[in-house]
Amino acid sequence: MRDETFEAPGRFWRGNLHCHSTLSDGALAPAEVCRRYRDEGYDFISLTDHFVGPFGYPVADTKPFRSNGFTTIPGAELHSGALQNGELWHILAVGLPEDFAPSQTPRMVPVEGQETGPELAARARAAGAFVAIAHPEWSGLTEADALSLEAAHAVEVYNHGSEVETDRGRGFHTLDRLLEAGRRLTLVATDDAHFKTADHFGGWVMVKAGENDPDALLAALKAGRMYSSTGPQIHRVTWEARAVEVACSPAVTVAALGPGSAAAVVDGLSMTRVRLPLGRLVGAPWTRLVVTDAAGRKAWTNPVFPG
Repeated sequence: MRDETFEAPGRFWRGNLHCHSTLSDGALAPAEVCRRYRDEGYDFISLTDHFVGPFGYPVADTKPFRSNGFTTIPGAELHSGALQNGELWHILAVGLPEDFAPSQTPRMVPVEGQETGPELAARARAAGAFVAIAHPEWSGLTEADALSLEAAHAVEVYNHGSEVETDRGRGFHTLDRLLEAGRRLTLVATDDAHFKTADHFGGWVMVKAGENDPDALLAALKAGRMYSSTGPQIHRVTWEARAVEVACSPAVTVAALGPGSAAAVVDGLSMTRVRLPLGRLVGAPWTRLVVTDAAGRKAWTNPVFPG
């Protein structure tokens, strides 16, 4: 197996793919959201305000807030159609064109006759966006809901706002069930920051690209050249037939996970280089890694597939 994230040329750029401003239900103006992420050391963000009628279907023009060392990717959080629980779909679309046609969502609830969530996601992907299933645990997403959204590139596996506010910020159950169904998906960690609570600077992606440029970053996201984190750094991953080697910031646990309960784990103190025998994961249809530091913060690689 190979993980092109760590073999591709370029360097890692830190970014947040999910946040909101006063263009929808956020507390801060777009310029201030960008300033705070820039001053916090982020290389880029995508401002993803709610793409619904009450807010005028905004795709924020954040180009004026780019600077040396900081850039932005246009985006929005899309809504249309009902989940099985009757609630509205939430779909992250990064790299969405500013002239993307409205979804006919007059309220933050499903209405009769509007396009479905899967239809809206397919339209966003066809328009060039990187599409992710947003906060599946918070939304109460069922496996059938997730399987219906065939246009997704990724699952939002950590949503900091949902985690700190409602303890429902994870998406690994959804991701793993989709992987087990044969879907080839990646994963992202985000903030979903509104700046009304402590919902910011908690989850991010590290994207491998040749330059901190919106087009280069978007291409890397679509290609899966990134990992996600709430703290730890992953410097290198080398896959062998029966083991994986990981170089990372100091960790106490490095785990490889596969379908069902299949896992391999190494524990220690301040581990920065780990050789992890794969055991029962040898020959698995997919495997992903989790690195945990002494504070309990985690980093996750995208799944890799044999062949």
